Amino acid sequence: MVTEYCAEDWHSYRMDYHRPHEALEPLEREIQIVDEALETLKRAGVLPHTQYDHQKFLAFRQAVAERFEIPWTAITPRMQRLLYAINAIAQPQVMIAAGVFCGNTFISNAGAAVGPGAVYTARDLVGVEIKPEEAERAERNVRRIDPTGVARVVAADAVDFVAEYPHPIDLLYLDADGDGRRGKGIYLDILERAWDKMKPGSIVLAHNSVNCAETLKHYLQFVRDERNFRASVNMIVDGEGLEVSIR
Repeated sequence: MVTEYCAEDWHSYRMDYHRPHEALEPLEREIQIVDEALETLKRAGVLPHTQYDHQKFLAFRQAVAERFEIPWTAITPRMQRLLYAINAIAQPQVMIAAGVFCGNTFISNAGAAVGPGAVYTARDLVGVEIKPEEAERAERNVRRIDPTGVARVVAADAVDFVAEYPHPIDLLYLDADGDGRRGKGIYLDILERAWDKMKPGSIVLAHNSVNCAETLKHYLQFVRDERNFRASVNMIVDGEGLEVSIR
């Protein structure tokens, strides 16, 4: 089943990529939009419920604002909340995030299990970044929030990393860029290499489902095929978008 959530103001909801912590709307409006998105995921059978700890989320957001070095990001406040909430509700034991740059996208997922926003205990949360210098910065950022090492960042090619990863993957987050003309089309390559680790009930999150829809057309065709995923939902909370799929 393929469905969609579309915030009526997604065209006008825009952020300055170099001001990642700037509030773009009243907090109540942000919560309303994300609550509506979560309800859509619940109705589609992706999530069992829509409840998450709002105060824990704000503690997480504050820690990121105070401790992370973020040169720029396309993760809007709405998207940050949505990613955190999905992880807080689904509570993946193993989460892999492909293409994490400075670690902001990674911790938006992992922050539900580590640091001041933690609401459950995970086994292994891995951010994968192909550029060594960015992986090092991301790892430094993550260590400021999670001293335990449960959340970690490695410098690797995500296609190779997921293929060699030895455990089942409960949640796979995709935000990588391939070389040359492949770009975001590498999402499908990563998913295909992780496929044998993705058990029934596992979730895949793909950022840029709106602004990179053309580049992602083969990926979107794959996850929206009911022979591969039982549901896939396009979350249009902002101009970037997030495709949420469940096996």
